[in-house]
Amino acid sequence: MNNPLPPNATIGILGGGQLGRMLAVAASRLGLKTHIFEPGEIPPAGQVADKVTTAPYDDHFALTAFAMSVDVITFEFENIPTHALDVLEAIRPVMPNRRALATSQDRVTEKEFLTSLGLQCAPYANIETSEDLTAAVEKIGAPSILKTRRFGYDGKGQSRLKPDTNPTSAWADLGNTPCVLEGFIDFTHEISVIGARSQSGEVVCFDPGENVHRDGILHTTTLPARMSKSQHMDAILATGKILNELDYVGVLGVEFFVTPHSLIINEIAPRVHNSGHWTQNGCVIDQFEQHIRAVAGWPLGDGKRHSNVTMTNLIGDEVNDVATLSKDAAVGLHLYGKADAKAGRKMGHVNKITGPA
Repeated sequence: MNNPLPPNATIGILGGGQLGRMLAVAASRLGLKTHIFEPGEIPPAGQVADKVTTAPYDDHFALTAFAMSVDVITFEFENIPTHALDVLEAIRPVMPNRRALATSQDRVTEKEFLTSLGLQCAPYANIETSEDLTAAVEKIGAPSILKTRRFGYDGKGQSRLKPDTNPTSAWADLGNTPCVLEGFIDFTHEISVIGARSQSGEVVCFDPGENVHRDGILHTTTLPARMSKSQHMDAILATGKILNELDYVGVLGVEFFVTPHSLIINEIAPRVHNSGHWTQNGCVIDQFEQHIRAVAGWPLGDGKRHSNVTMTNLIGDEVNDVATLSKDAAVGLHLYGKADAKAGRKMGHVNKITGPA
């Protein structure tokens, strides 16, 4: 697809969660329509989209009808079944591409890709058998982290190995599924870069944000991040390198560990990212509009930050404090329209402006 989509064209979005919701809002500001495909009933994105298809990812008829109704397809999460992509790609372009999805869906594949670019990751080893596990623990040691190769997010699908931890038991707790053992990194803090690449190969990155996690879930992202100018440039260049190598179209999140001497990549996410929500109030063009512009074939925004911002996730019943939060004139409030405030569930976020950039 080379020609930019005209107003009233329709973007199909796989997934109806909060990221899909905010993508749909961004598309509507640009005069574009959205059609959500989501297996779950009453998804948050459905409240703001033009159309919703509720069907499982193995419903070929529903997938075909969905693809025929849109001009281009994108997604809000990376664990899309391969067979669904087979159906969709035969009808409409899917952006970002399948290689980006395949790379990010498997932690070992992802690390092999990153190290092939000369980028630094934590020491790692593939775990498929008990012999693999024994050899990996002997090589990497403890403390270390055992993670499932696929389907882990927000701290799920992983176990920290301490010197007195029984690795075999830890692996059993993860279902003896294929895993990766990652060496422990002594880092000062984590940052992430949200980058975008257009269909013409233009690359734009937002400033790095500094992340703090709580109970395995992102708690805050603060701009500006604590880092040197050279680290700032290295993070931007690494993100651009990944985008170009993948021939990527859309927004990508790259997480880094900051150490006194280097930046070490933790993981990549081929989609708009929680740590990029600050852009909604810190930039003229936020990450969601940037992604829509990319997949629609439009020019990218410049990504310049006009304000310092701290983004804070509202988890579970923290959303009940909306009355207090909304009184703060420096706070931008973003709620996801979810009915039940369950423990550990992302219900919204706030962006607090802390000064000019």
